[in-house]
Amino acid sequence: MSTERFLAVALPVPLRRLFTYKTTNPQSLLGCRVRVPFGRQHLIGVVVAEPATCDLDHHTLKSIEATIDQTPALPLGDVWTLIHKAARYYHHSLGEAFATALPNALAKGEPAQLTPEKHWHVTAEGRAQQPTLAANAVRMKRAMTLLVTAEHGLSDSELKAHDVASTTLKSLANKGWIVAQLRTPTATPVALGVAKQLNAEQQHIVDQMAQLSTEFAVGLIDGVTGSGKTEVYLHVIAQVVQQAQQVLLLVPEIGLTPQTLRRFEQRFPGQVAVMHSGMTDRQRLETWLKARDGHIRVLIGTRSSIFTPLPDLALIIIDEEHDASFKQQDGFRYHARDLAILRAQLKNIPVLLGSATPSLESLKHALSGRYHHFKLSERATGQSLPMVKLVDCKNQPLSEGFAKPLLDAMDAALKAGQQVLVFLNRRGYAPVLLCHQCGWIADCTRCDSYMTLHQSNQKRYLQCHHCGRYQNDICQCPKCNSNQLLDIGQGTERIEQFLTARYPDISLQRIDRDTTRRKQAMANYVEAAQKGETQLLIGTQMLAKGHHFPKVTLVAVLDIDGALFSSDFRAPERAAQLITQVAGRAGRAELKGQVLVQTHYPEHPLLQALTANDYPLLARQLFQERQHASLPPQTHMALFRAESLDKQAATDFLSFVRDAFRPLQQTLEIWGPVACAISRKSGRFRFQLVLNTSSRAELHNALSRTLPSIESAKVANKVRWSLDVDPQDLL
Repeated sequence: MSTERFLAVALPVPLRRLFTYKTTNPQSLLGCRVRVPFGRQHLIGVVVAEPATCDLDHHTLKSIEATIDQTPALPLGDVWTLIHKAARYYHHSLGEAFATALPNALAKGEPAQLTPEKHWHVTAEGRAQQPTLAANAVRMKRAMTLLVTAEHGLSDSELKAHDVASTTLKSLANKGWIVAQLRTPTATPVALGVAKQLNAEQQHIVDQMAQLSTEFAVGLIDGVTGSGKTEVYLHVIAQVVQQAQQVLLLVPEIGLTPQTLRRFEQRFPGQVAVMHSGMTDRQRLETWLKARDGHIRVLIGTRSSIFTPLPDLALIIIDEEHDASFKQQDGFRYHARDLAILRAQLKNIPVLLGSATPSLESLKHALSGRYHHFKLSERATGQSLPMVKLVDCKNQPLSEGFAKPLLDAMDAALKAGQQVLVFLNRRGYAPVLLCHQCGWIADCTRCDSYMTLHQSNQKRYLQCHHCGRYQNDICQCPKCNSNQLLDIGQGTERIEQFLTARYPDISLQRIDRDTTRRKQAMANYVEAAQKGETQLLIGTQMLAKGHHFPKVTLVAVLDIDGALFSSDFRAPERAAQLITQVAGRAGRAELKGQVLVQTHYPEHPLLQALTANDYPLLARQLFQERQHASLPPQTHMALFRAESLDKQAATDFLSFVRDAFRPLQQTLEIWGPVACAISRKSGRFRFQLVLNTSSRAELHNALSRTLPSIESAKVANKVRWSLDVDPQDLL
């Protein structure tokens, strides 16, 4: 007779506890996925413990329904420990943490083994016939070029990543020009492309990182825009790859540029893989499994890639470490940069942060000596930083948001055949549609916000940028029936319309979320700009980071004033980072660049500091302000947010939370409850409460002691609520 055993299972539910099930399987299932009954549902969870005894009534315990893995899908190594520690630090459900960390396909129960994959090779006939391809056979020519240069052939997934369609491969195979072999993925032999010569500052960082290669250490590259941080990464990574070890490079979602990826693939041919949100579940799983099994040397990924198992991991790099997108804003609210440092500590390996505008948190640690502080003070090309000038637009007539000095500078640059980048961090045509007769404004019926007017391809419509609500354009005011409707303000679509009319003979491209929805659209636009085929670029923050436009000599920054007076204490830091990053697109090659920032407040200290190209000085000033105001990074925060269709239910819950923490007020500041900046979103009222303290330990002790009573309170069942430790978004 089989002996029953007990399993502690982490399930993807919000409850911060484990669930006990029984099994007659004699094998250890620690780390394996199992399917279990949960109420009326059937869930897939991870076995995190196998207790010898159980205090619950054995007869009422449910049995697992199925064992999905025979061996752990996620090895019981550093990532396993990282997930447990992260769930504890962020006071989050361990089951939801696992669900976030694992690829969706594994969370749904798919097998955790690599399947044999077709690898395509060019035949002798294919090599001979390639030159005969017709000029209009663009897809075939592209596929053949890729395959001819690939010594070991290319897999289906690799070709798909280069947008080679299966129909193209089938056509070439039918001609006998290529042939497929089924092969289980293996690691590509180490091969390095040609490296660039480093300057003295860059070489110093590479040498220092080599000395730190066998221990936990954090380095911060604090380098001006265009200083060659990526080249430093490539050299440091090469040192690791030559030892047949693995590297994880984390980048912001919009920082994963085609040109950056191309540089890595050229330097490390056949050894680079990418993970990002645009991949299918199957593609993501295949990459995750290849990384887990050691077949990938360099993994470049966005936020969630921090949880990818890499058995030979020897270095972690976080590019643009200041970027707010490294913080997950819903569900399991982790910060990938902070977890990267924790993971490096667990593995006893170095981690390298890089930014032209480091976060105040990282600068604090660098200046205190906790991090190794590396500086890159000059551009890699030797070109000086662009001159930043402020254009005072007070009392000036504006043409669709442009002051005359700005347009004059654009005229001169375009006439000289140079490229111009216009930056406006607001997509759409106009942010407000207003009735001139009665003052009615088109607002979202589900959110506390206005609808944005969009106008492109002869189509006008209204859309809420918070909940996504869509509405066809209206011709009459619904309040007074007037047809005198005015679109107020500028978005990128309106700027595009105005500049197209002003410069009819200039090639122009708008780059924002609306124009880059199609696959490869962003890559195509960037490539056209780099070749000089596009002379005038209009874009949002998508254009601010990582792109190298050698012919851009003028950057025009519009409507930055809103960021100067935000209620979010981090807004000045983010505005400075954004302006500095955008400014860095100018003058990156032979021609000197300039940046014109249009503002009604040229005397503002933040803007004054930026005209001196002195982000470090500004960062020190902001840090002093935070110290005096007792704000992070001087202090540590946790944010409770409640949402409900019933406003009173949300405030009642947060009032209960406030009262629960009141006995700890000697060491804890409690702010709120207050309405969120967007007080209603998707029909739900939103309120928040902030805990602030000088002691991280006190904050976590308070949360650990108080959360159980909050979770079990009846008022908690009437709202959607969340806890965000180290919040980045207070709006």
